[in-house]
Amino acid sequence: MISKVKWMSVWLMAGWTAIACAQQAVPPAAIGPMNGGLKISLQQYEGTVVQRSLPFRNGNVLADGINVWQLDWKMKPAADGTIDVALGCRLLKGKATATALVVDFVFGDWREDNYVLVPGIVYNGNRYRAIGNGYSPQYPKDMYFNPGAPLTISNNPRLALPGESNSFLELQSTNTAAPGMSFYAPATGQSWFVLMEQQTRLGNNGISIIENQQRDTCTFRITAPAMRTRAAGFGDFHASGDKAPDWSAGDEVVLRFKISGRKSDGIPGHLRHFMDIRKSVTGPNAPRNLVPMSKLAQLGTDICRGNFTETKAGKFYLPENSRHFQLGWVSGMINTFPMLALNDPLERSRVAEELDFIVSKMQGKSGYFYGFISEDGKLGTEKAHPDFPELQAMVRKNGDVLFWLMKHLLLLKAQGHGSTINPQWETAAQRLAAAFVKTWKAHGEFGQYIVPETGDVAVFNSSAGAIVPAGLALAADYFRRPDWLAVAGDAAGFYYRRDVEQRGFNSGACGDISQDADSETAFGFMESLMAMYRYTGKAIWLERAKAQAALCASWTLAYDPVFPPGSAIAKLGGRMAGAVWASSQNKHAAPGVCTSSADHLFKLFRATGDRHFADLLRDIQHAHTEAVNMPGHITTNYLIGSSMERIQPSDAEGAGAIGNFIHTRNSWTETNGILMAMEIPGIYVRPGEGLLYVFDHVKAEKLAEDKSSVTLRLTNTTPYDAAVSIFAENARQARTAMGYTQFMQWPKVSVPSGGATNVKINSNGNIQMLSDR
Repeated sequence: MISKVKWMSVWLMAGWTAIACAQQAVPPAAIGPMNGGLKISLQQYEGTVVQRSLPFRNGNVLADGINVWQLDWKMKPAADGTIDVALGCRLLKGKATATALVVDFVFGDWREDNYVLVPGIVYNGNRYRAIGNGYSPQYPKDMYFNPGAPLTISNNPRLALPGESNSFLELQSTNTAAPGMSFYAPATGQSWFVLMEQQTRLGNNGISIIENQQRDTCTFRITAPAMRTRAAGFGDFHASGDKAPDWSAGDEVVLRFKISGRKSDGIPGHLRHFMDIRKSVTGPNAPRNLVPMSKLAQLGTDICRGNFTETKAGKFYLPENSRHFQLGWVSGMINTFPMLALNDPLERSRVAEELDFIVSKMQGKSGYFYGFISEDGKLGTEKAHPDFPELQAMVRKNGDVLFWLMKHLLLLKAQGHGSTINPQWETAAQRLAAAFVKTWKAHGEFGQYIVPETGDVAVFNSSAGAIVPAGLALAADYFRRPDWLAVAGDAAGFYYRRDVEQRGFNSGACGDISQDADSETAFGFMESLMAMYRYTGKAIWLERAKAQAALCASWTLAYDPVFPPGSAIAKLGGRMAGAVWASSQNKHAAPGVCTSSADHLFKLFRATGDRHFADLLRDIQHAHTEAVNMPGHITTNYLIGSSMERIQPSDAEGAGAIGNFIHTRNSWTETNGILMAMEIPGIYVRPGEGLLYVFDHVKAEKLAEDKSSVTLRLTNTTPYDAAVSIFAENARQARTAMGYTQFMQWPKVSVPSGGATNVKINSNGNIQMLSDR
């Protein structure tokens, strides 16, 4: 028997009351102290409409005419207060049609200000004004030039705003980054999670959250299988097509889940709680070594090299699959960085030509840049409204421009090519930084869309400027402007308090969504927090980065989803843990972070020693490689080394899209693959300290270690030769925050395909090749 104290600690949670309607189930004896908070029932359907609900009222047996059902409970409490449950349900005799198993967790004393999280799709209950009925809806007039406009999302699954009726949302387990749901209660400081497996033998599980009309009771529901009325699409809904199974005598289903409740220090604590347990039900994933990072970099830069072109507008590397040019976000002035890192005279000259084109053709009078220009040289607008004819641009793109332009300048100097820097590039960077500072001082935020001609904020109230503090911090150091660093700190503090501590998400940086929660903004803000740590050395930024990394993890597949047997990913044996969900509107995962190496996660791991952050980054890199088009591993059906942005575990695009790639390519996924191969070390090691982490697609076996060195055997089982970068240092050196060109200093070790190499690595970073004997 589980003690009443332990049940109370998980379920009643310091004054919270778990309740059930009187007519509902009386659970097994061991769950009695929960005051009926857990309710088990069977539901019978016609299509997806419930016709009958059959609660287990008196223990573990339910008799319904000639049908007799039995529950079988296996529960394992842990010292940390979590409880692992395996709930079996068997039809002992009879026959039942269209019947699903339902598990309800019902909470009373519910409040609408509780933070509700379903990783990868629902943040703060998505309880915001919604617009449109489809992909990337147009903004209404009241959102323009209006600082008081409410945060507005697309038509996503969401709990209702106060005063609205029918507050519920319904999902399938594959809509999530980690199957489960949770809430944080500010009134009591309590955090509660239920995590589950993706599916049972009946198929994918269902997730529902249902508030009553008075909003003082909320039910968190698991169904086996999923039985949604509507499935969520990209800003709209369609008939789910879900079907409840028929049962014969002897049929059984086992539903496995974990309950976890504890005190948390606000929403950041709730997110860290998730980080701790995100893989605890689905289990550790098993990433495959497919293609060495050096091979990916070579293939990706070869593709980009072949995409340099000249148009009437100017000379640049083609972004995406168009001859028009986009700046920042998914292409321009990001894909140039790895080409510059090649330190090749031809590519360096090409990068210079693109930078000349950008600063001469795309910067507005205010200092802000336009985000689009056609191949004919015509500037374009973004998110415009007929009543406001001024050309607008994404704040996100401008944040990218400042951050990446500064990285270009730093890299050129680190390469010894500082004399090739065009003074106009530095002037453009200073003008852009000054524009951001002016906007901050005027409005206390950077907005979502701006007017490059005037500098006016066109649309307010998103996190689109989340990466701006990073760019300002780099510019402040480069141009010796401490006042800019102060603004960067003020802005980063504001976005952390408003978006992380109060809202529990970052939003609105993608160019094709509304102000929905999205992963790109989350990772962009992570960049800013680590930049503030880099340039101030203050521990507060590191602490905030830990919570932000947990938020980033909530967007990242924690496990290897099961895909339909006939799908492309299933046929390839794809292991997609680490794929990054796009946004609560765009319900698909992608290979990597748009557009970044996410090396800020490595920097956080290096500074803290917490392997959660390294594991997250390794998963992201390996999932990216799973999506790369290679001989014998066809994904895009396009160029070798190409990739595209869809990894689809859900039916948001229809059942036929699940597990299937689209036969095209996306420049940004190729770019972030190159960046990961370049800015993340293949192996990180602290000789003599026992710390070793492998990011690359090789195995590292420790042969010997003493106080100042470690000897490793590196084995390459892939079909491609590897040049593995090695970053070796000691704990004292790791206390100094990493810069933005550190990767240039990492030596590379050759490991042939199917072969092995022995190396001795000293704490000073020197590497000695050894005989294989």
